[in-house]
Amino acid sequence: MNFSNHQAIYLQIADQICHAILTGTRKAQERLPSVRDLAVEIEVNPNTAARAYTHLQDRQIVFNKRGIGYFITEEAREIILCEKREHFRSTELPRLFRMMDLLDIGMDTLQKLYEDDPNTEDKA
Repeated sequence: MNFSNHQAIYLQIADQICHAILTGTRKAQERLPSVRDLAVEIEVNPNTAARAYTHLQDRQIVFNKRGIGYFITEEAREIILCEKREHFRSTELPRLFRMMDLLDIGMDTLQKLYEDDPNTEDKA
């Protein structure tokens, strides 16, 4: 795993797990790798991996079965979606609208750009 310098490593690990949940790579009630296995797999200190799991547990995305390991909660996907939507609404959307205003791009033009983008899979 390649880490950036812009965010704490444990947060990047947590984000990667959240991404796997959103994409369906990881499912509700699925057991996650042990702290040690995760640390070895992504080449980080076990304390960093444990901190990522604790962060996810605090957000109710994973839960710990003592002596067995960490598992994904039933509500994990919905919790992550709500968090990501709120972040988009409060952070990304204002940036988008400021840039649209700066470039004099209206909603009709934005929709056309979206529809004409060959990388856009869902044209709903």
